[in-house]
Amino acid sequence: MRYKVAPPARSRSFLETAREALPLVPDSEADCCRAIQTATDVSDRETAQKYLVLLQALGLVAESERGYYRTRTDLDRADLATAFEESVFGVDVLLAALDSESVDGDTAFDALRAEIPRWERERHTDWESVWQERTANLLEWAVVFGLAEKTDDGYRLPTGDAADR
Repeated sequence: MRYKVAPPARSRSFLETAREALPLVPDSEADCCRAIQTATDVSDRETAQKYLVLLQALGLVAESERGYYRTRTDLDRADLATAFEESVFGVDVLLAALDSESVDGDTAFDALRAEIPRWERERHTDWESVWQERTANLLEWAVVFGLAEKTDDGYRLPTGDAADR
């Protein structure tokens, strides 16, 4: 399953704080979103819900019939990067569009454009603007997980030292 979630990028410590706020015993989505809001600076429930789904995509949170719960998965950067690439829609396409030379956000969005399902396009009146924002957020998360490097001109594949961080 691929998740179509791309909240604004934050640090790995933010992910850890948000995850630690969630119970080990399943709880409702509303309570989990409230826990994320209480433990972090996320002010609205809709954004907290996006982070909850991202945590699930990364394997840091799971869902059962009774609700969401924190997993005991480690926050290892390599494992998070793999989960991000494999579980979040569009990441593989965006990473394939990167090269050793910088690619700007518009070029990255153009690479992803053909992959965006029709129902997603019809879901929003200005779907391109929604997906351009998602693309920018996905690229920023790729930087957080060491899958990309941010430059003055855009994003590129990590080089030498950046790839080892």
